[in-house]
Amino acid sequence: MKKRKLVLGLMALTLILGLLAGCGGKGNNGEAGGGTSSDGAANGDGGGIKGEITVITQRTDIVDTVFKQYAAEFNKQYPDVKVNFQALSDYEGQITVRMSSDDYGDVLLLPTSIPLEDTPQFFEPLGDLAEMSKQYIGLEERAVDGKAYGIPIAVNFSGVLYNKKVFADAGVTTAPRTPDEFMAALKAIKEKGDAIPLYTNYADGWPLTQWEAVLTTVAGDVDYVNVKQPSTDDNFVPGQPHYELYKVMYDAAAQGLIEKDPTTTNWEASKSDIANGKIGAMVLGSWAIGQVKEQAANPDDIAYMPFPTNAQEVIMPLADDYTLGISKHSKNKAAARAWVDWFINESGYPTTEGGGMSPVVGAPLPDTLKQFEGTDIKFELQTPAQPGQEGWVDKIDKDAEIGLWQPDFKKRIIEAAIGNRKESYDDIMKELNAAWVESRAKVIQQ
Repeated sequence: MKKRKLVLGLMALTLILGLLAGCGGKGNNGEAGGGTSSDGAANGDGGGIKGEITVITQRTDIVDTVFKQYAAEFNKQYPDVKVNFQALSDYEGQITVRMSSDDYGDVLLLPTSIPLEDTPQFFEPLGDLAEMSKQYIGLEERAVDGKAYGIPIAVNFSGVLYNKKVFADAGVTTAPRTPDEFMAALKAIKEKGDAIPLYTNYADGWPLTQWEAVLTTVAGDVDYVNVKQPSTDDNFVPGQPHYELYKVMYDAAAQGLIEKDPTTTNWEASKSDIANGKIGAMVLGSWAIGQVKEQAANPDDIAYMPFPTNAQEVIMPLADDYTLGISKHSKNKAAARAWVDWFINESGYPTTEGGGMSPVVGAPLPDTLKQFEGTDIKFELQTPAQPGQEGWVDKIDKDAEIGLWQPDFKKRIIEAAIGNRKESYDDIMKELNAAWVESRAKVIQQ
């Protein structure tokens, strides 16, 4: 199925989702136990669904609190399903190790490090993409041969999470729009206060991958990531989106605008620190907004802005958070499917703990999007890959061992910037581009 471009602004987003709601059906032809909650489940007898399932999550912060509350609510509809939770602190790293066996839970988030084409080896198809797209948006990112394998736990937008008070105390009262303005703001924060201007979360690693999500903003083009990127040999050269994106990271580190010792960063502590004015900004998805606000003495201090760009159009890309799927080896797939459907449609997670918008067609917009009403900032989904080119970016990336969605080369950039590596930013970019060119030639010839 060819996904059309959604969203040319907030009003368009509301209109389109509302129209889709009018034409969408509830059935999703799900292989793993059928569609949405049955009448029996709604009446509290679970529709005959029973069994024990293990749900694996990345949310170590709420697995023992909010998730247990979810399970209690779920059990009101499915009393004969026992839900166990396991939370992984390094989700991508730990879950991919577990997936070398058949024991990786019943319901889990589809790792972004698993090539798209390999998804059917590990996950149960949830239904026909065309039919399920009447009910959910964002399914294409984990669809293979017309089958959907994961439903987004939220549809996020990507940019910079920042503390308005820290910026205001440094004399910055308007959100920086360009890289030059952003760097000037970070310098002002360093000069006029004690807050760390830009926190990288280097030690935890995975937060560095959040930078890749703003590539569309730097490009100013929703076609870039999936259409233009796999069609060019100039992926990491000066003037191109990847080069300009990570130059901001390098320059901030080189100019001492990040934490003094990146090797000692701590993700959980960083949320509290930005909430309470010890950090100015972090590059994170919208999913982090709620997590930080709940720790702030004044939640209104926490704000969100687009990643700085020189592009004429400022686009905050809408993209899937992790997608939720079912293990191919689950022994209780009906119970697992019941949890997936309930979690996405009824838990409220996408717009609360998820910090984004619901993937359910016709769902209301979250409050976090309303701050941009009346501005020229656009919210758009990336254009999907062209027919016959599905998964090309993943294939090139894997063969080249670049790790677009891995922390390795981002750590390398920071280390070079602070003097721990004897190489320049351009040295790193030239090496990445050479690997891209070589692997791209292989992929397009297959």
